[in-house]
Amino acid sequence: MFCLAGQPVASVWQTVCFAVCAIAGLSLSVWSIIYMKKVGEGNPLDAFNHEIGPRTQRLMTGGPYRLCRNPMLLGVFLYYTGIQLYLMSGLAFLLFVVFVSVMILQVKREEQRLEHDFGRAYLEYRQNTPAFLPRFRNRH
Repeated sequence: MFCLAGQPVASVWQTVCFAVCAIAGLSLSVWSIIYMKKVGEGNPLDAFNHEIGPRTQRLMTGGPYRLCRNPMLLGVFLYYTGIQLYLMSGLAFLLFVVFVSVMILQVKREEQRLEHDFGRAYLEYRQNTPAFLPRFRNRH
């Protein structure tokens, strides 16, 4: 990062990394929300077992959910990673770590609800699909 008139300016690589992460992350999150609404017939608005909107009625295993079990959060994590690369700030990194930690706790609670709601089908999906980082290899 260099300074222009006393203000720090992000380098070209920081800007490019941010743009790539932001576009990929936001696209994945939006795709996940649309898929959840259409296929899951519900909303992603269930926070720490408090229903804010109608919960999904169908288990989603296709679309972005075939890549990982939490594509919406993966998209948000990608976006925030881009912000980290752009800002190169210790405070922003600390906030990111706190956010990821809270979201992992949320995911664990949500998985209990999904297991309760969808039973064996969810357990099989969970066994075969990674939580966050997609595996890009052929499944046999």
